[in-house]
Amino acid sequence: MIRALRWCARHGRWLLIAGLVIGIALPGLARAMAGAIVPLIALLLFFAALRIGPRAAIPRRAALPRALGLTLILQLVAPLVAAGLLTWAGLLHTAGGLGTVLVLAGAPITGAPGLALMSGADPAAALRQLVLGTALLPLTAVPVFALLPIFPDMGAVALGAARLLVVIALAGGSAFALHAAMPQLRRQAAVTAIDGALALSMALVVIGLMAAVGPAILALDMALPTLVALAFALNLGPAIAVWHSSRLALPAPEASALAIAAGNRNLAIFLAALPPEMVTQLLLFVGCYQVPMYLTPLILPRLLATLRQRYGGRDT
Repeated sequence: MIRALRWCARHGRWLLIAGLVIGIALPGLARAMAGAIVPLIALLLFFAALRIGPRAAIPRRAALPRALGLTLILQLVAPLVAAGLLTWAGLLHTAGGLGTVLVLAGAPITGAPGLALMSGADPAAALRQLVLGTALLPLTAVPVFALLPIFPDMGAVALGAARLLVVIALAGGSAFALHAAMPQLRRQAAVTAIDGALALSMALVVIGLMAAVGPAILALDMALPTLVALAFALNLGPAIAVWHSSRLALPAPEASALAIAAGNRNLAIFLAALPPEMVTQLLLFVGCYQVPMYLTPLILPRLLATLRQRYGGRDT
């Protein structure tokens, strides 16, 4: 088992692509696994928290203002502005509109440290941004939920936030407790095995998240190209913006890690908070958003290297 997990850690980026392909090619399997999405998301959060431990999860005091400001801009300001613009345009009720707001409102995905490792970025920086964003998510999500047409009243908004809090508290708290009780988990061999478990979990969860994509391709759904293009814009746009704003102030690996955290948002965790009828409506967009996310280790390092040559920046 340990050897298999180490193999998964070494080949993580290709494992992610395999999950995408399987989810699209085998829609029956994807539908069968769709019911396991929320438990698998919780498992991803568990493995991420288990890998980092409570001490490494806390941002350094000097870096806390920057990390907190970035979190509030990404998870609160950006989705509120987007919700206002989409409401003005009459598009907030569409799958693309709702998906856009929820993507912007999300914390970094639980696999962000793994993506950072696969991309040659600093996983610790991604971990800290993940922990801070996830810890603040129940608070930042409330005003965003209040603007969405999918919650009938503030009681439903509070219930959605409470569901998020339960998932986060159970997965993160149990992982931190296990990390403290078993010091051997901090050894490199164990960390590599956890990285493999994280990559494998990401590959499994994406199969269920792609449940609506395969049938949409077969049906020649005309909305599919638009949703895929929107997904790439929501992934790469924030990533490039954050990298550009931090490239001169931070070492290159840390700036790249923040870009990964900014561009890869945990849309799927909101499935635990949304009314069931809305989950079905959003599944196609959720699946489309996984494509740029799971291609991050192949695309983003090359893109940032090209931008670094063009604009310059710190190399260490």
